[in-house]
Amino acid sequence: MKASNSITNKKLKSPNNKKIYYSSMPKPLFFIFIFIFYLLLPIIFNNNNYHYVKYVKASNNNNRYIYAACSSEPEKFEPNSPYESNLRNLLTSLVTSSSQSLYGSFSIANETSTDIYGLYQCRGDLRLRECLGCVENVASQVQLACPNAYGASLQFEECLIRYDKTNFLGMLDTELRYKKCGKSVGGGDPEFFKRRDDVLLDLTVSSGFRISKAGLVEGFAQCNGDLTASDCSVCLADAVQKIKTVCGSAEAADIFLGQCYARCWASGYYDSSPGFEFLYRFFGR
Repeated sequence: MKASNSITNKKLKSPNNKKIYYSSMPKPLFFIFIFIFYLLLPIIFNNNNYHYVKYVKASNNNNRYIYAACSSEPEKFEPNSPYESNLRNLLTSLVTSSSQSLYGSFSIANETSTDIYGLYQCRGDLRLRECLGCVENVASQVQLACPNAYGASLQFEECLIRYDKTNFLGMLDTELRYKKCGKSVGGGDPEFFKRRDDVLLDLTVSSGFRISKAGLVEGFAQCNGDLTASDCSVCLADAVQKIKTVCGSAEAADIFLGQCYARCWASGYYDSSPGFEFLYRFFGR
C-alpha cells in the first residue's frame, strides 16, 4: 500500500451510532503550522502602531470591550516593584472615586522616581453605580490587556481607564485609537447625509457629554474630563471630521481618539454586539 501525505477525514461510529469526523492531520504538523502562522503575523500586519494581544472580555453585553492601547516602549516594570505598587494604589483610587463621580484623575509620586498618573471617565448618561461597576471591571482587566506596561488605556462601552508614568493629564491627544464603520448608504441618500451632518455639527459644541438627533440619525460624543472646553472642541472637531473622511458614506460610525470620541448611526441600524475587536492599538510617546 502506498503512503499518502494528504490529509483526509475519516468516519467513526460512537457508542450511540452517531458519526464522528476527525482529521488524520498529525498533531505535530498542526502545532508547527500554528507556530509558523504566529511568527508571520508581524509580517502580514506590518505596522508598528498595531499589536495583537489577548482579547479582554466585557462582563455583560451592555459594556462591551472597544479597544486597549499599551505603551510602545519595550521596557516593562518588574513585578513587586515600586511602580507596580503605585499602579495598584492608583487603580484602587480610581475605583473608589467612581462611586462618587463620573470622572476622576489622580497622580502618585514618591522619592523613587516611579510617578504614575491616571484617570477614569464614565459615559455621561450613566448612574454612579453603573460607573462604579464598569471601572471595577476595567481596573481588574487592564493588566491582562497590557501586562507590566508603563502606560495603558482600556476603553469599554461605558468607561475608560488610562494611566502612564508620564503626565498626560490635560494635554490634548487626538491620535486615532479605534474606528468602526458600518455599511455604506445605498444610493448616496442626500437626506441621510444632511441629517448626519446636522448631528455631527451639534456634537462638536459639547464640552463634556452630548446626545444629538436629527430625523432618523442619532449620535453622541464625549471628551475626557481633563480637557478644557477649547481643547474638547478641537478634539471633537477632529473626531467628527474623521467620521466623514474615514467612514465616508457609512450608515454608522465610531471614532475614538486619545481624549474624546464621536459616534453616529441611522436609527435602528446600530449594532451593539462585540463583533471582531481583536486589535489592540499601541500609542507612542
